[in-house]
Amino acid sequence: MILFDLDGTLVDTAHDLAHALNLLREQHGLAALPFEVIRPYASHGSVGLLKVGFDLSVEDARFSAMREAYLALYDQVLTRQPILFEGMAQLLTILEARKQLWGVVTNKPRRFTQPLMQSIGLWQRAACVVCADDVARPKPYPDSLLLACKQAEVLPQSCWYVGDAERDIQAGKAAHMPTVVAMYGYLDALDKPAEWGADQSINTPLSLLEVIDFNSKG
Repeated sequence: MILFDLDGTLVDTAHDLAHALNLLREQHGLAALPFEVIRPYASHGSVGLLKVGFDLSVEDARFSAMREAYLALYDQVLTRQPILFEGMAQLLTILEARKQLWGVVTNKPRRFTQPLMQSIGLWQRAACVVCADDVARPKPYPDSLLLACKQAEVLPQSCWYVGDAERDIQAGKAAHMPTVVAMYGYLDALDKPAEWGADQSINTPLSLLEVIDFNSKG
């Protein structure tokens, strides 16, 4: 089974995440930030987005209220323009033609994940979808990945986990899965994916086929 992180790996959600952040900035009398500034933080959830948008950390007294305000705005726009990364639709079609299971393991809450995946026609196609609130410890802990394996009745060693953040690789390694860094995702200038210890990296979704096929032959 191939397991994908959601934001920045399977689906390009950065435009909607950025739109919600700029709506919140507008409410506070601030100018919109360029999309290019926000995009690298799109995989880091509300913590990363509020840091770049308002220089807030989780220790800040305003963080909780601002997080709820941001999530309420995102709830309104999350299906505005999510798109699959180029080549991902073809990759999923090929995997399904091969009778190869694929699923999603994300730190995104289910309240956002389900409508998002339904809006792009993937909800029924995935063998499993595990969200942050389905487990006690989300990524970088392995709990959500192991739950996905349990739901799909697949051994962790028989899965690949693909993600664009260090916590994805940490979770995959902790679950004893081969891991792949999606270099096309939301990496920022400070990220050092070469140091994360992943088994492979890919520059496009379709490159995953070469990784899988090579290792299956090996």
